[in-house]
Amino acid sequence: MLIIGAASIFGVYWVRSLTAKTILADAEKEAKRQIKEAELQAENIVRKGELESREKLLTITSDFERKTQSKRDELTAIERKLSNREEQIERRAGNLDKRESDLEARSAQVKKSQQRSEEREKELDSLVAQQQAELEKISGMTPQDAKRSLMKSMENEARNESAKVIRQIEEQARETGLTRARKIISMAIQRVGSEHVQETTVSVVDLPNDEMKGRIIGREGRNIRALEQATGIDLIIDDTPEAVILSGFDPYRREIARISIERLISDGRIHPGRIEEVVEKVRKEIDQQMREEGEATCFELGIHDLHPELVKLLGKLKYRSSYGQNVLQHSKEVSILAGMLAAELGANAQAAKRGGLLHDVGKAVDKETDGTHVQIGIKLLKKFGENKDVIHCLESHHFDTEPTTVEAILVQSADTLSAARPGARREILETYVKRLEKLEEIADSFQGVSKSYAIQAGREVRIIVESEKVNDDEAAWLAKDISKRIEGELEYPGEIRVTVIRETRSVEYAR
Repeated sequence: MLIIGAASIFGVYWVRSLTAKTILADAEKEAKRQIKEAELQAENIVRKGELESREKLLTITSDFERKTQSKRDELTAIERKLSNREEQIERRAGNLDKRESDLEARSAQVKKSQQRSEEREKELDSLVAQQQAELEKISGMTPQDAKRSLMKSMENEARNESAKVIRQIEEQARETGLTRARKIISMAIQRVGSEHVQETTVSVVDLPNDEMKGRIIGREGRNIRALEQATGIDLIIDDTPEAVILSGFDPYRREIARISIERLISDGRIHPGRIEEVVEKVRKEIDQQMREEGEATCFELGIHDLHPELVKLLGKLKYRSSYGQNVLQHSKEVSILAGMLAAELGANAQAAKRGGLLHDVGKAVDKETDGTHVQIGIKLLKKFGENKDVIHCLESHHFDTEPTTVEAILVQSADTLSAARPGARREILETYVKRLEKLEEIADSFQGVSKSYAIQAGREVRIIVESEKVNDDEAAWLAKDISKRIEGELEYPGEIRVTVIRETRSVEYAR
């Protein structure tokens, strides 16, 4: 019995110990699981915190960039206002200096007039003394005779003095009239020429984004100042999106500035040292291109043995325009026309072509040298040993001198033809385009017309009609009706050919 009791007790303890071990193992597993969950929750919390901190950092960064950009825009606007105010102050200072000089000139005139009046008073005093002496001598005369003599002498003196005064007034009026006439003409030129100057003195460089404007301006504006000093062109950075405006009267400098800025933008390195390096490199490339353009022009026209400097100046005419017409293209046209006319007339075609090509060479440097382009061109041709017949073609092409050779007259005619052809120059381009549009508009207004094209510089209009709506007989009448309406509604030189085209098309597909 004792053994059985002991065994039962031992069994109970063994079962309890086994149960305790099982519970302990389960507790350890539960603890490990809870630890892993806690670690995962901690990692999630950490990641969430990192994401929130990054979002806050991005928000703060974007706010800072936006505020910085707005400050930059404000600074740019302030700089622009300051530059405008400086220009206004300089203009006012110039006006004040001019007024001071005018006042000084007027004071000098007043002093001179005072001196003249004093001299006249002295002369009058001396005359009075002489008259008194003469009266004393002729005291034997009657009072009436003495009075008449005195009145006659005074009348002659008054006439002389009044003639002098009238002459002075006329001279002053003439000078004042010339000054006012010059002022009125200059104001008229300024008002009328503003649109044309805007078109021919401005280039636009496209930017990849608006942030590039800040890089072009640089810290405290050092980059834009370096660009303006290196190229001689004004950079206008305004509210125009993704664009920089280049302003300058010299197309050669403006082209250098445009290419330089485009290369700096593509390169990405924009600082004063790099700007000077790129501008110098582009200037050398443009000079080489000008020489090559001049050589290609001479080769195309068959004109050889020109001086290398003249060849380079011809290439420079590519960056020069006159009334919206490219001067190099105009010179080539004049050369070709003059050569053809000379060949037809049996004159010296080579001299005419050479004179036509070089007739505007002075325009390549007329903005760098005083004088008209004719005077400058004559000096250049004499300097580089050109033939006297070619020089005469240049000096007489604007009727500055009377032409004495057939070649000079032909160059005059060719110059007029090249400048006056439809669309060549700005003053007739608008009317030329309107005439073409009106031609097509008249043709399109007729029933059955499908398309119309004004060709041959407006000397012919071709009209395509729908074959289903217009037959052959009606096409002939349509051409007559359109020509009559053109005669009644348009003004044009010469004649305009009206061609009506009617065709039938049959289409099938082979499968």
